[in-house]
Amino acid sequence: MTLHINHVTKRFGSFTAVDDLSLTINDKQIFGFLGANGAGKTTTFRMILGLIDQSEGQIDWNNQTIDYSITDKIGYLPEERGLYPKMKVKEQMIYLGRLRGMNKQAIIKELDYWLDRFKIPDYKEKKVEELSKGNQQKIQFISAVINQPKLLILDEPFSGLDPVNVELLKEAVIELKEKGTTIVFSSHQMSTVEELCESLCIMVKGKPVVQGSLKDIKRQFGKKNLLIHAEMDLEFLKEMSGVVKYAQTAEGCRLQINNEETSQQILTEIVQREGFIKRFDLLEPSLNDIFIEKVGESYE
Repeated sequence: MTLHINHVTKRFGSFTAVDDLSLTINDKQIFGFLGANGAGKTTTFRMILGLIDQSEGQIDWNNQTIDYSITDKIGYLPEERGLYPKMKVKEQMIYLGRLRGMNKQAIIKELDYWLDRFKIPDYKEKKVEELSKGNQQKIQFISAVINQPKLLILDEPFSGLDPVNVELLKEAVIELKEKGTTIVFSSHQMSTVEELCESLCIMVKGKPVVQGSLKDIKRQFGKKNLLIHAEMDLEFLKEMSGVVKYAQTAEGCRLQINNEETSQQILTEIVQREGFIKRFDLLEPSLNDIFIEKVGESYE
């Protein structure tokens, strides 16, 4: 069940929110959308779900438009949470599950599983407004997956969560993917996207500026990171050919360099100097490095 987004544009009057976006998101994949606020991520999600119509282009999943006939196979967690604060968790899940064609017994079974999974089994009879923000977010997540969706769209699912709950939610996302769910999500947390996603799209002002598999994106970026811990002054490396960025750290420095050959030249240079080298690591570029450079280029 592949999701195709083909030359999609969305205009609101004279404002273009999404501009000629084309993507293919394969079955049973975790796909990440990145971008600053206003980049067009949420608008794209709403078009995929059929909540708003695109101005141009075509979107289909499993060769058909997403509409009410297949919403029982879709899950959606919006960035702006939409739970009913006065309703108890159990009542809310029964209501939402029934809207997706589930029977009460199946809803309760799924609810019990996820409450146990998130270590909050005693929250079933609590009102949403009685829960902490983090636990409300867990309930919102459960509402998006209660129907065992084949396609799950998560808009900023990790926003505002503490590290423990981020890990719980990441484990849940991976579990769903392993069970066959295609997952599309947005996040400002680069390390989380890097950890979870096989493929991604970085959007700026509605346009895709980077897209493809994470492995290919890193390879095409070209630049590497070099981490050096040494008992010597390393500031001379700022002026070396091939060094793009220099950042001093508590134990040495972190460099961005043009290629692997530059790292060899740096190693040759520092071993000739007086002082002990404790660490010399050549690292892949981080997604954060790529995001900052590509988004910055688009704003110049």
